[in-house]
Amino acid sequence: MWWLFALLSAVFAALTSILAKVGIESVDSNLATAIRTMVVVGMSWLMVFVTNAQSGITNIGKKSWIFLVLSGLATGASWLCYYKAIQIGDVSKVVPIDKLSVVFTLVLAFIFLHEEFNAKSVIGCILIAAGTLFMVL
Repeated sequence: MWWLFALLSAVFAALTSILAKVGIESVDSNLATAIRTMVVVGMSWLMVFVTNAQSGITNIGKKSWIFLVLSGLATGASWLCYYKAIQIGDVSKVVPIDKLSVVFTLVLAFIFLHEEFNAKSVIGCILIAAGTLFMVL
């Protein structure tokens, strides 16, 4: 079932890129990111209440809070950079570069989470990087 959510994530990410490019045509990229973020925050809290998950907030430990906040800061930085990139560049070139995050994630998961990094992972990373270069050049 996880693969279905991952696939839907990719579809929505693709829609995000196209809709954002049209939406930021005459809007400052930082303002556009803030508007997008407000919508995401509202939608996220709506889902918390729809699924009755709000009571779990008191059970979140200090370590989880720290890493969730750090993750949020990384997300914010990513979105600010992404919106600026698609505002001044072609979406068809920005998105492949943005997807190099797959390569960075695999390497960081190996280093920090001690996840498996085998020959298949190395070949996949090389192909993603090569594909990115091919699409951008």
